[in-house]
Amino acid sequence: MSRETTCATPTNLLMKVQSFSSFSKCGIDKFESRAFESGDYKWKMIIYPNGYYGDDDNISVYFYIADTYSLTVDSDFKAIITFYIYNQKKDKYSSFRGTARFNVLKTKWGISKVISKKTLMDPSNGYVRDDICVFGAEVFVIKKQHPIGEFLRLVEHTTPTKHKWTIPNFSKVEDVWGSEEFFVGHHKWKVNLHPKGVASLPKGRYMSFFLEPRGFPPHRRVKAEVSMHIISVLNGLERSKTYNHWFTASGEERGFPKFIEIADMIAGGFLHRDCCFVEVEITVQAIAKADH
Repeated sequence: MSRETTCATPTNLLMKVQSFSSFSKCGIDKFESRAFESGDYKWKMIIYPNGYYGDDDNISVYFYIADTYSLTVDSDFKAIITFYIYNQKKDKYSSFRGTARFNVLKTKWGISKVISKKTLMDPSNGYVRDDICVFGAEVFVIKKQHPIGEFLRLVEHTTPTKHKWTIPNFSKVEDVWGSEEFFVGHHKWKVNLHPKGVASLPKGRYMSFFLEPRGFPPHRRVKAEVSMHIISVLNGLERSKTYNHWFTASGEERGFPKFIEIADMIAGGFLHRDCCFVEVEITVQAIAKADH
């Protein structure tokens, strides 16, 4: 059980008791609250002014499921239960919180010694004023959930997989050139190349180069190191860029909008007879997937 002070008002139940000191005189050894609902169940709070066994100098409080008929043999859950006592002097609540398990055999939980009557009745503490005391309650049912499963496989000492393409009529491709789908690490991929750059860039200044995952299963993620190359067949020069990325089932492509300027392609001999020669090297480093 934990104890703290809070300004928050209890959300499930507020009980105002007038002439609190008269409990014993009236022959009331316990008092049950009205039923309140929380987590698809009805609950009641019981105050024992002289303790649970009737011979104690401490106040006891218990909670129980009022509609036990709603419980089945398979019913089994936990609930966070909070009991409040209003401090009228400080305008705050002292809260007492615990977690309990409930099922068809265990429908009741409580605190046998929540506060001593001496502490409660002492006017300097602020809990009772003009013989009036205010209690509160909250019950938060923790729904039973099955955790999702995930399996992560780290790939060590893997061999990079290379794919090469020759793109003819480079200058005549208006929007995007897309490769055929290919497999690396049992996953499909595709290369997208924009000879005149993506729409957000000045048209005709850059060549944009991307790798796109294709048809990944739901909840699949693949971490890969990707090296993208453009090669000159005339002088053997190569322009390369590398990145690491977690590719997902969303199919979002990843690469370089400004892979190379068109002017540099022409000056460096990367275009031969209007053909462009590109290569992608993929090294799969990790695979995360749903584990059912």
